[in-house]
Amino acid sequence: MPSWSDLIDSINSNIQKDPDFIHKIRFKYLENIHRITGRNVIAYYSSWLKSPEAPNLIINESDKNAFMNAVYSMDRTIGLDLILHTPGGDIAATESIVNYLTDIFNGNIRAIVPQISMSAGTMIAIACKEIIMGRQSSLGPIDPQMGGVACQAVLDEFQQAVKEVSSNPAALGLWQVIISKYHPTFLTECHDSVVWSEKLAEQWLKKVNPSIDINKFKQIFINHKESYSHSRHFSKEVCRKAGLNIIDLESNQELQEAVLSLHHCYMILTDSSPISKIVENHIKKCYLQTARKIKE
Repeated sequence: MPSWSDLIDSINSNIQKDPDFIHKIRFKYLENIHRITGRNVIAYYSSWLKSPEAPNLIINESDKNAFMNAVYSMDRTIGLDLILHTPGGDIAATESIVNYLTDIFNGNIRAIVPQISMSAGTMIAIACKEIIMGRQSSLGPIDPQMGGVACQAVLDEFQQAVKEVSSNPAALGLWQVIISKYHPTFLTECHDSVVWSEKLAEQWLKKVNPSIDINKFKQIFINHKESYSHSRHFSKEVCRKAGLNIIDLESNQELQEAVLSLHHCYMILTDSSPISKIVENHIKKCYLQTARKIKE
């Protein structure tokens, strides 16, 4: 397996004579993964690690068009391996994408996480029948956020305010300063988002793994009091203990080499270009998003 520096050297030495070299090498690894698994392959990559403030980084409604482009002309009877690298995003868009892909491939979907798939990206992964992870791979909590704040933390804080003011009315002034910053319906929105995420997670998990202990999963992935931070990284062993059907990427060395080499290619590509998101498959259908325009 070529290292990051090996790939950079190879790209730099070939890019002058062949400007499309970096694209060709990506598709070579996508085709290798398809050859090894005998399954369709779609890679979904965001460049949020490089440019966290750039637009088009998160899972959103426009991604449905990207996936529609990717599945076109695929043999839907051989299943799908979905390679994920994302910070997460909109829960409504995530639900729509999961329902679409599940219907297209009759639930025969595996997630592959070369490095990290967080929040709504984790929700996509848990909707798959298997999740392939390496020692370096991580999933994240799926407790919903509102304006960058954990919804459950907001609800817990409000209950704490009610309790303290009830027992000590003098505390009202302090809590009034905090609570007055909530816009109308904010608490209801937070409550509904928590319920929505929990229901989707339970529905999808029971469908792919009917024997899973949902409470154990929720304790790790949804309970903000246990995860402490929405950016918490859960290793494959933690995911396995939570009841997820985890497959070791290291169990197939050929697949591991192809997946990690492809991952390095995407990291190099997003480091050297304005691309904010890329969705492409093993049959060379590619959908790119940048801050300026969208290309297919």
